[in-house]
Amino acid sequence: MWELVKAGGWPMLPLLLLGVAALAIILERLWSLRRAEVMPPKLGEEVRNWAARGQLDPAHIESLRRNSPLGALLAAALDVRHKPREVIRERLEDTGRHLVFRMEKFLSALGTIASAGPLLGLLGTVVGMIQMFLGILDHGLGDVNQLAGGIGKALVCTATGMIIAVPALIFHRFFRSRIAGYVIEMEQEAAALLDALDTARPAPQVSPAATAQAAARVAGARPAPPAPARG
Repeated sequence: MWELVKAGGWPMLPLLLLGVAALAIILERLWSLRRAEVMPPKLGEEVRNWAARGQLDPAHIESLRRNSPLGALLAAALDVRHKPREVIRERLEDTGRHLVFRMEKFLSALGTIASAGPLLGLLGTVVGMIQMFLGILDHGLGDVNQLAGGIGKALVCTATGMIIAVPALIFHRFFRSRIAGYVIEMEQEAAALLDALDTARPAPQVSPAATAQAAARVAGARPAPPAPARG
């Protein structure tokens, strides 16, 4: 393996660095995007029960916000639970954009590695071929077997670039698909919480004074009864 690395020349160094970076990103995202980390089981049901029982004190909401991305989304809705549904929906959309940005952390770098790996490998192969043909120009063709070995060594960079790029591309698509699935499920949980808040919201009560004023207005709008005829 070390001989192949030396045969690839200096382009092998950035390729190996890209490989290490891709591996670190893949492991970090696999750990951070676990379902239990993003969407803890039964968290949405628990929050809806809080809303039904009125247990929505600031300590509960702050603890929910630090729990997970789903908890942060539901906490954003609870922060403005007394406002109209349209305002709550706007807050959910704004918070959701921030959460998606956090979940997609390092994915742009992983996509760049998937795209740059083959190109960098091809560059290393082209540099190796140029050096080999310049040597032929100076010293003649020499042994054909040695020429074939030189071409094979020059292709090491291309193979290394593809070995790095293929897993990076696969995991990049995998993580994007997983995040999209999480977003859909989080939208469903947020919609269920909005319905629970609407159900738990008390109906407006009319005071007795307002009722008396309305009755007086209705009575005042009725036409006065006709005066009795005199005999």
